[in-house]
Amino acid sequence: MVLSKYFLLLATSVVPSWAALYTSPSQLPKTTFDYVVIGGGVGGAVVANRLTEKSSVNVLVLEAGVSNEGVTASIIPLLGPSLVPNTIYDFNYSTVAIDGYAGRTLPYARGRMLGGSSSVNYMVFTRGSKDDFDRYASYSGDSGWSWNSMQKFIARHESFVAPADNHNTSGEYDPSAHGTSGILQVSLPGYGTVIDQRVLDTTVELADEFPFNTDPNDGSVLGVAWSQSTVGTGAVRSSAATSYLGPNYINRPNLHVLIGATATKLVQTGTKSGLPSFHCVNYKTSSTSSKTYTVNATKEIVLSAGSINTPMLLMLSGIGDKADLSTLGIKTIVNNPSVGKNLSDHPLLASVYSVQGSDSFDGVFRGNNLVSAMGEWSANKSGPLVDGVANHLGFLRLPDNSSIFDNMADPAAGPNAAHIEFLVSNLWVQPGVPAPDTGSFMTLTTTVISPTSRGWLKLADTDPFGKPLINPNFLSTEWDAFALRESVKTIQRFTAASPWEDYVIGPYGEFASATDDASIDTYMRNNAATFFHPISTAMMSPKSASWGVVDPNLKVKKVEGLRVVDGSVLPFLPNGHTQEPIYLFAERGADLIKADNAVFSR
Repeated sequence: MVLSKYFLLLATSVVPSWAALYTSPSQLPKTTFDYVVIGGGVGGAVVANRLTEKSSVNVLVLEAGVSNEGVTASIIPLLGPSLVPNTIYDFNYSTVAIDGYAGRTLPYARGRMLGGSSSVNYMVFTRGSKDDFDRYASYSGDSGWSWNSMQKFIARHESFVAPADNHNTSGEYDPSAHGTSGILQVSLPGYGTVIDQRVLDTTVELADEFPFNTDPNDGSVLGVAWSQSTVGTGAVRSSAATSYLGPNYINRPNLHVLIGATATKLVQTGTKSGLPSFHCVNYKTSSTSSKTYTVNATKEIVLSAGSINTPMLLMLSGIGDKADLSTLGIKTIVNNPSVGKNLSDHPLLASVYSVQGSDSFDGVFRGNNLVSAMGEWSANKSGPLVDGVANHLGFLRLPDNSSIFDNMADPAAGPNAAHIEFLVSNLWVQPGVPAPDTGSFMTLTTTVISPTSRGWLKLADTDPFGKPLINPNFLSTEWDAFALRESVKTIQRFTAASPWEDYVIGPYGEFASATDDASIDTYMRNNAATFFHPISTAMMSPKSASWGVVDPNLKVKKVEGLRVVDGSVLPFLPNGHTQEPIYLFAERGADLIKADNAVFSR
């Protein structure tokens, strides 16, 4: 009871109220806008911000979720893992039974809050490899997506700030790889842990396998580095809501943001140049309400609802696989079997070690310790709560002579791209799995950063508020299973180095039995989860390609008036966590929209 009262007090005191945020359709000044943006996450926030830089351009953002204002766990960095899954801040989706995961189903969290998943994620800031963006350019046939072409968006997008403790960050990152005057704040860890020096010492002792990398965000990801996170000045989360839709922007008279508004259908308004034209959106404020509201876009509707909700809305509107739509009685306007297909995601395997002493952060969340830690954060913006879950991460390639390459080509984006990633956390970190009541832990979380498995999502029914069928199809390829297995062996070698001798007691739980290929395979299929990085469900393809959902300009194929700007358009997963590449895609997406409207050149 004391804790809940403290949360309430803090929630009402750390964030100012933003006046220009609508909570009811009756507050909207009109129903026709130049642009209607569906979704107030990363893609939608960036687009809305950039388009309303022109004062004569009016934009409406329809956000299905709640406001981020005053949500304590979305403000204090280390409380982030409590936001999802299965909360009011989550769409509370789940997967179907996943064959590669021993038939298990998983929660599939998506942020249901202004800022989207940037308001509920673990805040890891990784740009990806130079090879990733060059592959996007090569695959799409548009050189504008290349690493070099995308550099111009970094300076105007990012604001690298000092960490919470203002320590000397020399040698912990490369300033030349970052912007300092952009909108989204990014920083290095601001609270040291007992394992930091052990990680660095391991990069010296095992330098051949685990070399130190000063900054993986310079396009060269390989090695072990200090993590960078979307934590801003004052030790608070920097999300799409607090940055691109922050007070400096949301009060623009030409920017209108309505929360609690779920788009239910894109309505065809005619034809243009022989293509179905869409300039109308139906939306509701509640699943139980019979009232449907309508808004119109004179220029474009921009879908930024995310990798699950964007393809859902397309299908509900008659754009998708005709066979699937017909089964549900939905009239097909555009038969595009690529909608909802090609889902790609990073598998997550959190391997926990029992460790000596009481210096892990596990104790922070026990008894009244969290109240004390929150008090320190509130008073001084210091202490263990100022950072995300990992002070270090690493991107590694498997050896060139690995047996898997006898039978297949390297699936990575290029020679400087990684195969696996690991993060080192000074506490128990298993999404959705509560920590034990006692004990001290360290978690090494691994993933296949260049997976080849592809899944899908489909409508389960015609209810816009319903739950889709989602199958990430994890570990469905030989490569993914091999690489995740090798990631377990990798962290076992990492923690066997001498810096860990006086700290690590041993692997915890089922991880302790993962001692050979067969037992590792069983362990990972029984325990792996997801990084919640879905992409490609409305993927970009060459303009002339018969497959794909959007062209390189992010326009929906075979229609007029629709564009997609969110993670669903990425054709391949990046070498890293997806939020930063999506920010960059959205920055260019906004430029592409502007290029089609002469008013922006006046």
